[in-house]
Amino acid sequence: MLTTDKDPAVAGRAKSCLLTQSLESLQAALVRPDADLKLFEYCADNLGGRPEVADRMAANAACPAEFVTRVSADLTSVGIQALLDNLDRLSSYPALGIALAYSEAATPEQKELLAEIETNAFLGEKVIAEAVAEAEPEVKKRLSLLQRMATMNIVQRIQLAVKGGREERMLLIRDPNKIVQRGVLQSPRLTDLEIESFAAMTNVSQEVLRIISKNRNFMKSYIVVKNLTKNPKSPLDVSLHLLPHLTPTDLKQLAANKNVPETLRSTALKLQRQRNSGRPS
Repeated sequence: MLTTDKDPAVAGRAKSCLLTQSLESLQAALVRPDADLKLFEYCADNLGGRPEVADRMAANAACPAEFVTRVSADLTSVGIQALLDNLDRLSSYPALGIALAYSEAATPEQKELLAEIETNAFLGEKVIAEAVAEAEPEVKKRLSLLQRMATMNIVQRIQLAVKGGREERMLLIRDPNKIVQRGVLQSPRLTDLEIESFAAMTNVSQEVLRIISKNRNFMKSYIVVKNLTKNPKSPLDVSLHLLPHLTPTDLKQLAANKNVPETLRSTALKLQRQRNSGRPS
């Protein structure tokens, strides 16, 4: 705070003092949830070129996106992922998403997601109409939601995915843009019943199902595990990994389910036989 003091002597002395502090001390301060905003501002303006500082600023939700934008060129893929894991914060400051779109440190997957922010594309009317028809039975509400969604760009849809209601989430989970889908799954208002429903839906992308399977909190529910395994849209590596967690009854039903891939059926049947052969006579 003193580096911005109106008295040049005080400001100069404070800056000199800060130069004697170790980088480790500043890094430790940057991860504190109660860190002062002046600390973030100082680091953004004076510690450019240090990825370790930039990543800690990105990881701390208390750091304003404005300051992260100033050090965006120094972020590693770790810091970029921290921002993608908090889409509400990222989408609230569009300049940050645009800056990250040109990052050379981003992984191919991260670059793909960040590029979607920059496209500023609108949701196709056909996609909206199909999803709204299922999510909202009342005609007036359906038309209102349809009209509202049709005018939203990607950043606005991300914000709605995170902060909107159930009807909006049921629509946006099928948004063609992966980053909007992620926004839905990051919503603090998301319920267990919605996750169970998403896991069973065959008209969502494989990316949605894969993200669900990687979330420990979501996977605490046996219904989610069962729905993912039974869903023919689930990536095969995901459903195969979940097979051992199924009950004998569900495993038997899966082995007879002709809607799932043959590899999954045969593996389920093999596991069922192994379990049966291990039972005492």
